[in-house]
Amino acid sequence: MLANLFSNKKDNIRRGIILTLGIGFCVFLLFFNNFQRVQLVNREGTSFEKGIVTEIVDENKNTQESRQKIKVKVLSGEFKGRTIEATSFYGYLYGAKCNVNTKIILNLSTSGDNYSASVYSYYREPIIYGFVGLFVLMLWAIGGKKGLKSAIGLFFTFMCILYLFIPMLYKGYSPFWSAVVIVILTTIVTMYLIDGFTVKSVSATLGTIIGVIIAGAFAAGFGYFSRISGYNVSDIEELIFIGNNTSLQIGGILFAGILIASLGAVMDVSMSVASTINEIYEKNNDLSRKELFKSGINVGRDMMGTMSNTLILAFTGGSINTLILSYSYCMQYNQVMNMYSIGIEIMQGISGSIAVILTVPLVSLITSELLTNKRILNKVRKEAV
Repeated sequence: MLANLFSNKKDNIRRGIILTLGIGFCVFLLFFNNFQRVQLVNREGTSFEKGIVTEIVDENKNTQESRQKIKVKVLSGEFKGRTIEATSFYGYLYGAKCNVNTKIILNLSTSGDNYSASVYSYYREPIIYGFVGLFVLMLWAIGGKKGLKSAIGLFFTFMCILYLFIPMLYKGYSPFWSAVVIVILTTIVTMYLIDGFTVKSVSATLGTIIGVIIAGAFAAGFGYFSRISGYNVSDIEELIFIGNNTSLQIGGILFAGILIASLGAVMDVSMSVASTINEIYEKNNDLSRKELFKSGINVGRDMMGTMSNTLILAFTGGSINTLILSYSYCMQYNQVMNMYSIGIEIMQGISGSIAVILTVPLVSLITSELLTNKRILNKVRKEAV
């Protein structure tokens, strides 16, 4: 069986190229992230360590801020194995309501032989990794080999965002073009993992890249005319502080985020339309370019509404707190419709939906052209063998 795996010379060359590119990309990421970040906060002598509560020494609920004195066995770091006293100030957004055996994260500050310890949060890491593991397991169990490849593609996307996109922004690269680079990279890799080098994957890749760039262009246009930019977001004070100490271009971050946010929906529509047209052509390869294009449009029409709903509802869900506040305080129409937060959510949802809508005819056109152009079709099929 192992001999058969490596018997195809062309497959071996392809695997070698993919392996070389993968290793080269990892090496590039290592070098790209090998720089000294600006120290915005002095963290000398401060660490965050795992611990487990062994005793509740004292608890005070009579003040506006609840407080506990506890004993904690430290499970990591310099104090590992030691039982120390710590304070837990807990509220809705910080701290932890501790009981015996509660696992927590400690904020430890040391200076010589002296230390102070406070509870930072609950220890959530196992739950997070368990939830992610369940997702991958379900993807594999139901999706089979393609499901597992999708998980690998998702991991690659996450790595690109964390170790390429964010460092690019931090170093002062254009947020918009940085997002375009990420979109191109992740789309090519994801589509190749799912379907290899085929007409479907080529069409879906081109449609996704162009569609997402269209979303960014519409968002930028909306932002220009409505006077909304990356400076109008909720965390702007912290971002300005970072921007003053680094090369971060704050104004374009909002529009870069729209490209990343709309990528999944556009990719889904692109692959679905391309797959359908390809399937129709496989059943009847006498169909003309125009007939294939119409078939793609007909299928895409059914997807436009659902995928547009997906995007708009996703962004609406992110602003549900703002909507509740507006409703509860009986804000006037002119007040609500001209809020920055509402404008941003509308811009994000509509821009992504426009990208989905325009991706349908775009992918239909590309796929029908590739399938009916015998020269291109034969070349793609030859490379796919």
